[in-house]
Amino acid sequence: MNTKSIFLALCCLTAFSSYAQHVPTLEEVVNGGLIVTKGESRVNWLSEGNSYSKKEKNPAGGYDIVSYTPGKNKREVLIPASMFVKPGTSDTLSVRSFSFDTSHKQVLVYTNTRRVWRYDTRGDYWVLNMETGKLRQLGAQLPESSLMFAKFSPDGTRVAYVSGNNIYVEHVSDGKVVQLTRDGSNTIVNGTFDWVYEEEFSCRDGFRWSPDGKYIAYWQSDTEGTGWFDIINNVDSLYPKILRFPYPKAGTTNSAVKVGYVAASGGETTWIDLPGDPRQNYIMRMDFIPESNDLFIQQMNRPQNTNKVWIATIGGGAPKNILTETDAAWVETNDQVTWLKNNTYFTWQSERSGWRHLYRVSRDGKDIQPITKGEFDFIEQVGMDVKKGLVYFIASPDNYTQRYLYSAELLGKGEVKRLSPMDEQGQHRYDLSPDGKYAVHTFSNSVTPPRIEMVALPSHKTVSVIENNEEAASQYQQLQLSPKEFVKTRSGDLQLDAWMIKPVDFNPSKKYPVIIDVYGEPAGSTVQDVWQGGDLWHQYLANQGYIVASIENRGAAAPRGREWRKCIYGEVGTFASQDQAQGILDLARQYSFIDTSRIGITGWSGGGSQTLNCMFRYPDVFCTGIAIAFVSDQRLYDTIYQERYMNTPQANPEGYRKGSPITYVEGLKGNLLLIHGTGDDNVHYQSCEMLVNELVKHGKVFYQLSYPMRSHSISEREGTTYHLRKSMTDYFLKNLPAGGR
Repeated sequence: MNTKSIFLALCCLTAFSSYAQHVPTLEEVVNGGLIVTKGESRVNWLSEGNSYSKKEKNPAGGYDIVSYTPGKNKREVLIPASMFVKPGTSDTLSVRSFSFDTSHKQVLVYTNTRRVWRYDTRGDYWVLNMETGKLRQLGAQLPESSLMFAKFSPDGTRVAYVSGNNIYVEHVSDGKVVQLTRDGSNTIVNGTFDWVYEEEFSCRDGFRWSPDGKYIAYWQSDTEGTGWFDIINNVDSLYPKILRFPYPKAGTTNSAVKVGYVAASGGETTWIDLPGDPRQNYIMRMDFIPESNDLFIQQMNRPQNTNKVWIATIGGGAPKNILTETDAAWVETNDQVTWLKNNTYFTWQSERSGWRHLYRVSRDGKDIQPITKGEFDFIEQVGMDVKKGLVYFIASPDNYTQRYLYSAELLGKGEVKRLSPMDEQGQHRYDLSPDGKYAVHTFSNSVTPPRIEMVALPSHKTVSVIENNEEAASQYQQLQLSPKEFVKTRSGDLQLDAWMIKPVDFNPSKKYPVIIDVYGEPAGSTVQDVWQGGDLWHQYLANQGYIVASIENRGAAAPRGREWRKCIYGEVGTFASQDQAQGILDLARQYSFIDTSRIGITGWSGGGSQTLNCMFRYPDVFCTGIAIAFVSDQRLYDTIYQERYMNTPQANPEGYRKGSPITYVEGLKGNLLLIHGTGDDNVHYQSCEMLVNELVKHGKVFYQLSYPMRSHSISEREGTTYHLRKSMTDYFLKNLPAGGR
């Protein structure tokens, strides 16, 4: 241990000994305020890269837009709150977000927002001329809070936006509006996406300005023929209201999606003729190649094991397929394609070596060279310094629960260099400036609240401290909780990452029950050495007299290579429950304080499905489970997610049967609580009802808690979160006897 580590350890011991212990109550856990962290890890970098902007409260009311210059401690008020007062009123705009045009003389303000499924993507937009002070609402003739994804043209003279599934262009100077599409309806969606594209491909903003501002390219979805799902709202009116939306379930008809372009001045749309049935292929990404009228399009087949890259030219002929990425399981969407050397090369992520790495690909797709290589995963691209010829990215070759910054030469031979400090073990995040010279750096781990600073790259030298969160660290220390312990366990010959939290009055000579918090599906990871608010919910459960644990099974989104993630292809649910069962039994062999007769499990969404599979398939291991917002039958979930990992039910009927918890209800022996929101648009309440029907059929006793018109998060409406957590706690205490014995 070095001198710095010894000093920090002594400081922690001193801090712990000087405070009276306070075990959080459930009310404190739910209501928050015990540990208050400050600061933002993301900022709005200005286009030239030498400063960034953010909202700050004005003492007189409203928000100022201010800029900061790294390295100079220079703060400048770009737009005072007084400039956001609506004309002819005393009302100040509530600024949700903002963006500048390229001249930085105009700002686009997003306000009065409304939620569309997961995010507030509808609202009102205003343009403020910073020189004249003129503030004007866009789309004033359209319904309130109906505008989506407004953005300036490259020259700042116009703004394009979507409303009512149609695309409009509005001139900033005089308010003249040109409607580009007129066929938008409940079934024809222009410039944005249907439910499944938004949820599973993160597609929301569905149009792009050409670099010269003459054209707009956009997606159109025809949802006709896609099955519509109904959610019944029984709580907000005397008679039920029906919410209907197209939702393609695994193996059923998808929307027909295509891309085209139209002159920004109006006219007919030219559709790009990509081969293949538009209902049996996906167009997940489309953008203009910089400084050109060429579109770079990614098209994936329905099984999602082939990604074809096309280049289509505005006014040109047929699109050209320049690259095809394939995998025996599934391929990933490439989200951070960057063009290099006067657009003669682009960057591309691939698992073709068995590990996820970044490649340099020539424009014709014939020359493919690794930018990074080795037995580790390229987790995420942070950004680039093109002048220095460097790419910055996140990786963690030696500890899959942590994250660090590395660099590699864009024109090099694949060598990489770690930049994150060696003595800061945990997870590092970066928000890189456009020129790659500076980054907002956030460091945390499971017991360290986020420390945010501005650093210069590639030296990683601290330029300024933005927020050290010393007060939050002190608040955490005062609680004197048992820290999350990262451990290893095994499933057969496979080593798994795991963590445990013990009660504050833990006695190693006694035996304790365990509650496992599981997710286990390819979309996420639970065993991460990162700050999660002090893990107060898990700490609360532990202090009821439990060991709370989590185990990372095969197939989870951990940076352990292609085989780790994709070995579960076609059998989602089977390997996961096996690893959870074997993993907890191996932990019990290592730690004598684990009572194998008292093992509980709980999870949400995919974790709810794993909870059910564990309870039904391994009833002699798991005696009590709480499954929340779960998929009971994989055929009930959406096409894109479920088919990515399972193919279709028609092509893989046995895999769907084996992976679905509903198949194994006869195996239930223990205590089971089902929790679901009836307004869940993601994992439908239908999934709960079908499972209940099967449990009843087989004479299985269980308990059920339904939350009227709560979504997948089960968080809406007064008192919901507290009620849910209290119900979970009470159920575990009643059915999984707590405390050491």
